[in-house]
Amino acid sequence: MKTPKLVLAILHRLALLPYLVFALFPIYWLVKVSVTPTNLLYSEGVRLWPSRATLDHYVFVLTNSDFPIFFKNSLIVSLGTAFVVTVLASLAGYAMSRFTFRGKTTILALMLLTQMFPLSMLIAPIFKMYSSLGLTNSLLGLIIVYSAFNVPFAAFLMQSFFDGVPQDLEEAAMIDGATRFTAFRQIILPLTLPGIAATLGFVFTAAWSELLLALMLVSQGAVSTFPVGLLTFVSKFSVDFGQMMAASVIALVPVGLFFFAIQRFLVQGLTAGAIKG
Repeated sequence: MKTPKLVLAILHRLALLPYLVFALFPIYWLVKVSVTPTNLLYSEGVRLWPSRATLDHYVFVLTNSDFPIFFKNSLIVSLGTAFVVTVLASLAGYAMSRFTFRGKTTILALMLLTQMFPLSMLIAPIFKMYSSLGLTNSLLGLIIVYSAFNVPFAAFLMQSFFDGVPQDLEEAAMIDGATRFTAFRQIILPLTLPGIAATLGFVFTAAWSELLLALMLVSQGAVSTFPVGLLTFVSKFSVDFGQMMAASVIALVPVGLFFFAIQRFLVQGLTAGAIKG
């Protein structure tokens, strides 16, 4: 009886192998180009690994470019956006899950409506509004606009997790003398940590990799984020692929560390969100 199960387990893993190769190969190629000397990028043609590897591109990016500034700005914007959106989405998701009030359907419809407009159509009015408010070339301005775009989806995401928590738990706490906010903070939030982790991961990644708004609303290098900073490696007549790929590999590090830190809650949250009906 054990042999068929072992064969099935091996087949399952073999079936996943093509997907893993497909998903990880771009990252491998990113690393490969980042350690290839500039004079070998074109002379050696397509190879799985260069005949000679170097860390010169990483040294240049970290010591002779503005990438550390772009990296720091992206961390500030992404962490700030993730924190603001998660707090607002948790409160909004709880309200949508637990309360019935006049205009609730209209509010939900308007939140959904905000997700239907293409970003390119909103750039001009956002830029005009930001110019009048003095929020262009500002990390705070990026945090605000990223939060505005991510709160609706994150609120619906959090609502699905709050719907999975029985109301009897907080009602029992309130009978024992706790306020609704205390019951929310001490009972409901700990039970929805997987959902909070999933929301944090989604929002952090969205803010970390966003380019269009950062490109349109920021024109000063001192407050540019790393997606915009990558464009500095593109000149009028050439592209320094080695340095660009080295910067991209470095930019993957915080995202990898962030997801590694929340992976336990993230897997639970995605699984819970998939099975709730």
